[in-house]
Amino acid sequence: MSLLGVYVHLPFCPYLCPYCDFAKWPLRQSVAREYLAALDAELERTGREPADTLFLGGGTPNAYDAETITSLVRRLRERFYLQAGSEVTIEVNPELVRADDFARYGAAGITRVSIGVQSFVPAEIALLGRKHAPGDILPVVTAAREAEVASLSLDLMFGVPGQTPESWKESLDRAIALDVDHISTYGLTVESNTPFAAWQLREPAAFFDDVREAELYATALDRLRDAGYEQYEISNFARHGHRCKHNENYWANGEYVGLGVGAASYRGGVRSVHVRSLERYVAAAAAGEEIPSDGERLEGFRRAGEAIMLALRTTQGVRLREFKIRYGVDILEHYAPVLARCSEGGLLEWTDDFMRLTERGRFVANDVCGAFVTFD
Repeated sequence: MSLLGVYVHLPFCPYLCPYCDFAKWPLRQSVAREYLAALDAELERTGREPADTLFLGGGTPNAYDAETITSLVRRLRERFYLQAGSEVTIEVNPELVRADDFARYGAAGITRVSIGVQSFVPAEIALLGRKHAPGDILPVVTAAREAEVASLSLDLMFGVPGQTPESWKESLDRAIALDVDHISTYGLTVESNTPFAAWQLREPAAFFDDVREAELYATALDRLRDAGYEQYEISNFARHGHRCKHNENYWANGEYVGLGVGAASYRGGVRSVHVRSLERYVAAAAAGEEIPSDGERLEGFRRAGEAIMLALRTTQGVRLREFKIRYGVDILEHYAPVLARCSEGGLLEWTDDFMRLTERGRFVANDVCGAFVTFD
């Protein structure tokens, strides 16, 4: 079944985290209002069509008040014919949650909330530039449950400088104890042109190597599995019925529309990304012009390789017969040299029906997936 996801980028943050490379800017109310007007103008130029999921990301979406968010969601639901019960996600920072936010979100049809926790350890929270306290999380989860949010997710980060196996276990265990529906665990990636990148140049020993980071990842796999969470993607774990459908569409190489500065779209084999300049985005949208974007058409083995890369991130992997029908490529035949190398290392397993990473392969997923992308 063909699905369509809609992503909306809300780029303002009350503070900027030193590891983040997303398109984001410090929150100023006048600029934030101008941006919403530009977003509405872009939305008006977007064709009406049915969509299946909606995701509000950032930035910090709940830097906007709940009335602004719910008004935006209603306009988006109308434009994309989102039915009642469709998955609608918002990312939130816990310290910005207001008393009645979740009730208002629910009334507007938001069904899923993703809370950016990253850590429950005060020293790690401070180092990551976050502003919440460990004690802020339980009241937020409780408020979401009282408002009957259908699905609740927490983000955690490992490989943080100064993190220890014990402190990582503490964050995992405190997240598990909250009995949320979904937990995402991301290894810290040091992006260029961030304060962390400059720090890493000055003091590389402060950052985790692959071996130490793999040990923390293994801890997450064991603890979350023992707590009853199903791993359905490299970094994502869910209770039954609580997978993120919006992200599953990405990993299935489905189509999606991105609205807002720096947002990406994938339609008809063409991947495009809006300009990351806030000024250029707002000026173009407000003038009713096409948003400046970079785009490329993915064809042939390039398209197939990227589809394999995305599918291998999931525990289901690649359905080989379906893949051959969709992309016209016999994976076992065309990629035989890659399969042979990965088989020797015990990184891949396959039958006539599927191909997927072994548990060992998940620890080096980027390398395995990259081998398919670069092979032609």
